[in-house]
Amino acid sequence: MDIDHAAPAIADLTVTIDAPLETIWRLHTDIGSWPRWNPGITSARLTTELEVGGVFEWQTAGLTITSTIGELAPMGRIAWGGPAHGIIGIHVWTFEPGAGGVVVRTRESWDGEPVRADPDGMRAGLTASLVDWLDALKAAAEGGTPV
Repeated sequence: MDIDHAAPAIADLTVTIDAPLETIWRLHTDIGSWPRWNPGITSARLTTELEVGGVFEWQTAGLTITSTIGELAPMGRIAWGGPAHGIIGIHVWTFEPGAGGVVVRTRESWDGEPVRADPDGMRAGLTASLVDWLDALKAAAEGGTPV
């Protein structure tokens, strides 16, 4: 599963986190814990198993989103996507050991009428939300936030 490279809004960001890969992966894939360490997410609930085809519901920025996991490689990669309020989002996360810690990369694409109506504004909003998510994940993992 990959992002839509032709979408009008794409963000591609990385951060290096000085924590064990297992800690970062556990924080990131315990979807129900997201609101405890990520202030941008107000609720999150995995409604099935964490597996390809699994579904979770979450709320962020006033949007209620239902996402379906399209790819899962434990300790390495997770991707999901789905529609939310006219926006088709595809989100891919990768986790790779590197110099100074684990390199976490997040890439997301948005398409749909609301995005095509304001691609620059939507891209800016998407980028800001992912910067905040990466900052929160880094703070939680390096600070030893329990899951």
